[in-house]
Amino acid sequence: MNNFNHTIQWTTSILSDFYEYLSKERDFSFHTTNAYEYDLNRFISSLPKNLYHFEQITREMIYNFLSKEIDNKYSTKTIARRLASIKSLFKYLIISEQINENPAISVKTPKVGKKVPNFIDYKMIEKLMEGKYGPDISKNDGLRDRAILELFYSTGIRLSEMVSLNLDSIYINKSNHTKQESYTIKVMGKGGKERLIPFGNKSKLWLEKYLISRGLSFYLPSENQPLFINSKGNRVPYSTIKRRIRNYIKFVAQGEGLGPHILRHSFATHLIDKGADIRSVQGLLGHSSLSSTQIYTHITPDKMKEIHKQAHPHGK
Repeated sequence: MNNFNHTIQWTTSILSDFYEYLSKERDFSFHTTNAYEYDLNRFISSLPKNLYHFEQITREMIYNFLSKEIDNKYSTKTIARRLASIKSLFKYLIISEQINENPAISVKTPKVGKKVPNFIDYKMIEKLMEGKYGPDISKNDGLRDRAILELFYSTGIRLSEMVSLNLDSIYINKSNHTKQESYTIKVMGKGGKERLIPFGNKSKLWLEKYLISRGLSFYLPSENQPLFINSKGNRVPYSTIKRRIRNYIKFVAQGEGLGPHILRHSFATHLIDKGADIRSVQGLLGHSSLSSTQIYTHITPDKMKEIHKQAHPHGK
């Protein structure tokens, strides 16, 4: 819960019902619901103290709040998310017949420019995994972190999806014809959508080493057994993975957004760079919209040189 000094008391019950609606009816994740809660607490705390019902909130009050957030130097992306939270709340209040007019309906969402995502190139990925800056695999938590790094890069899954993986999320498929094994994981993505993602032998190797250190096996999965645990035997927390992976990545990459998500960006960028179909990458990432995947169609410097060399008359 995020508390603000003068959050208005009459909003508490309604907001609680709204967050339950997001979680149960819209199937939003805990982290998404928490982000809505944070945004709306900021908005509610900006309202005049003499209000006693959502019906009294005006479009000007919404604009005033957004203006103050701009003055506080929040990014356009953050402002757009704040407004999206406000719009969702008032849409819910209309649907549940708690208000008659929606003051947010005509408030325009600021245009958010799409940034080329930060990613790690192939050589730096190898340094991250194998080099002196990577996990200390002589320790249990280091072995776990190496398995997590490999799985992040091999599958491109989100941090929230990684945290929620169980041992029985892993599927081993053996070909009747070649007898060769292939490996997939089942993840629960945004909106409660399940998807299966393949991963390779290298990721399988480090996952197996980690599981063996815990006395477990791919081939004897137990239901609801967390795939990754902390020293107390509990599911490793979201914040722990985020912090530890960021500490490894900052030695091999520069710029903003050096958390686990950069491995998701690298996964997608490298797939497209090697000629993967964008629709296939969309499916692997769990994007509902193709436009979300198209940000990865930027050309890497090495690819640009290769294209120039092959296509330009004086490129060679």
